[in-house]
Amino acid sequence: MSQPTPAPRVPRLLQTERIYLRPFETTDVDAYFPGLFDAEMRRLTGTQNSFTRTQVGKFIENAGQDDSRLMLLIALQDNDQIIGEVALMDMHAKNRSAHVRIGIDRAEHQGKGYGSEALLLMLDYGFGICNLHRIELEVYAFNERAIRAYEKLGFQREGTRRDALYYNHRYHDAILMSMLEHEFRERHTAG
Repeated sequence: MSQPTPAPRVPRLLQTERIYLRPFETTDVDAYFPGLFDAEMRRLTGTQNSFTRTQVGKFIENAGQDDSRLMLLIALQDNDQIIGEVALMDMHAKNRSAHVRIGIDRAEHQGKGYGSEALLLMLDYGFGICNLHRIELEVYAFNERAIRAYEKLGFQREGTRRDALYYNHRYHDAILMSMLEHEFRERHTAG
């Protein structure tokens, strides 16, 4: 009697007990695409454009071939559900710097610490594997929950870009934050 063939294990680049980060696959378009239209997610990220499935597929394909970018999906360990994405972008070898972006797709997954776990994994990878010295991010001033989470992880405020985003009939400030490699190591690594 033959045994059923087990489903292939989803590749995990980085993981904690609750989540894992994995590369995008072209088959992820259908799972990723609806999150681009979540009203709260669009507000928090300042997304102003609309996208087609074809555009998203091309974006995923191109991002996978861009050496200055590492885009990973965030998935739950217990059911492999995709709940967001995290990316190191604009990696600059000479300056050893990058920009980080993260998004958790729906309210049911937000406020549970998944974003902080994913960001901590990406920071560890950026500083420990990619040999980065500085990782920065930009967050809109109205996203107070994200600002608190970033500060708790050790990001420092560097400045404000006034009226950087026009969204829902108003201008909003963007706050620039960063973390340096020694700040990460002092706070998050033993020795």
